Amino acid sequence: MTVIDISPSVMQFLLAFIVVAPLLGALAALLPAPPGLKGKNPDQAVLRHGVTVTGAVLVAAIVLATGFDHDHPAKMQATTDISWIPALDVRIHLGIDGISLPLLVLTALLTFLCALYSYFKLPAGPSPKAFVALVLVLESGTLATFAVLDLLLFFLAFEMVLIPMYFLIARWGGDQRQAAAWKFILYTLLGSVVMLLGLLLIGLKSGTFDMVALATDNGRGLTTSVQVIAVLAIGLGLAVKTPMWPLHSWLPDAHTAAPTVGSVLLAGVLLKMGTYGFVRILLPIAPDGMRTFAPYLAAFAVVGIVYGSLACLALARTGAKGDLKRLIAYSSVGHMGFVLLGIATMTPTGVNGALFANIAHGLITGLLFFLVGAVKDRYGTADLDTLAGATGAALYGRAPRLGALLAFAAIASLGLPGLAGFWGEMLTLFGAYSPAEGLSRPAFRTFMAVGAFGTLLTAAYMLIVVRRVCMGEHAPRSRLSPDDRAQQPPTGPQPPTGPQPPTSPQPPTGPEPSGTAGPEPSGTAGPRTATTPQLADIHPYEAAAWTPLAALTIVAGLWPAVLLGLTDPAVQQLLAGGKS
Repeated sequence: MTVIDISPSVMQFLLAFIVVAPLLGALAALLPAPPGLKGKNPDQAVLRHGVTVTGAVLVAAIVLATGFDHDHPAKMQATTDISWIPALDVRIHLGIDGISLPLLVLTALLTFLCALYSYFKLPAGPSPKAFVALVLVLESGTLATFAVLDLLLFFLAFEMVLIPMYFLIARWGGDQRQAAAWKFILYTLLGSVVMLLGLLLIGLKSGTFDMVALATDNGRGLTTSVQVIAVLAIGLGLAVKTPMWPLHSWLPDAHTAAPTVGSVLLAGVLLKMGTYGFVRILLPIAPDGMRTFAPYLAAFAVVGIVYGSLACLALARTGAKGDLKRLIAYSSVGHMGFVLLGIATMTPTGVNGALFANIAHGLITGLLFFLVGAVKDRYGTADLDTLAGATGAALYGRAPRLGALLAFAAIASLGLPGLAGFWGEMLTLFGAYSPAEGLSRPAFRTFMAVGAFGTLLTAAYMLIVVRRVCMGEHAPRSRLSPDDRAQQPPTGPQPPTGPQPPTSPQPPTGPEPSGTAGPEPSGTAGPRTATTPQLADIHPYEAAAWTPLAALTIVAGLWPAVLLGLTDPAVQQLLAGGKS
């Protein structure tokens, strides 16, 4: 049901504004002084400009969602269709339905929160002008990916985000940023070259690049062999961006090196572009090719679920100097495995679960990377051994609200019922229990069992992270290396090992002087220090950036019908070949 009656022309303008405004804002950010904004200095002015532009885009996205016809979410709305390259029949074709609208709003929200966070906590690096311009170009490319309905425009938007993300990692990242940035760009560019060949094959063989017309045709104009080749080529490019095991190895390095806002946008937005391509392009346009590769896609997906979880478990349990950002990055490999498994089922239940898991992952993992970045800023490191109590007090004892929010995000990530992470995984597993006609039920039920086992591993490593980081517990001593074990404090009274020299009586100690620590907080680990200074707890600007993500995680978990009511009719029509 439409909440606000907005004319089609206004809806059309809003969608065009959402796609184009960040690009124009990026150009304006590079001017000597951003128009209409002032600050104490030029750097503050350009950061305000970034907040203003992303805020305007978010408002436009909310108005667009409010004016969206919720009674007909399978219908393309706010459409623009203008001829661009007549010789190739390439058109500037924009539109949204129940599948793309949630991703559009999620992108606008996360980019605004990143701009707001950066206004107060700009990562160290070159000119703020370049930083703001790159974030806005990244936003424009991502929004365009979810809004365009032409295959070649989709490819251009898909590629548009690579260069901004490369520079955000290479120029504003941390240790090993150059190597991580090169790995990111090489993997994604090589995948994109193969994907372009597949898109051209579909367009040339069918005679059109229009995604709506191709989805309505439902592959009837393409032979099975053409569909198989197209799915293989396009699927490889999309799998790299998702990322699917074993094409994921660029992701942990990129996340570890990226600045906080770079990690948030990479996990919350860019990874969704790959899975969106599977749903928007391959499922409706090449269904026979997808049916051929669906068992292999599901197999890779469940291997990714288990592999990502085991990698996280190893980082969480051992004293191997594991980086918390790296652990969250590996968790994304597992979570996106559930998305791919849902898509591979080719059923409405599984695909709806995949789309729900996409949104949930953007909210929860975006929040996790914000929190890990804040923890790293306070401790000066994201090393798990250091965070586990080497500083003398746990996060609960030094920044209780920050610790509580980190525990909340971790529990949401493991799929606790009542929070957003639960529904996507559950629907995906239900879809695997009864896959589409023509797919092997025994195979997919095996994949379902493996995926369910992955949820147990996820719960294990997330609870260990909470125990170690928030409560300050070291890794088990038996798992530490001899050098690390030697540095650990004794765990109990040590009996004398030989004759003890007489000791002179010690005077009784009085009250501890002001400024020294009292009894250590319960549950902390590491040697007792003379002081256990409090860390800065959640700042107001951090609360402003994080609260919407936490609130939406709860809302999506308690009222999943809000999102499923948008996606389900659109998925039903998509899988039926565009027929109502």
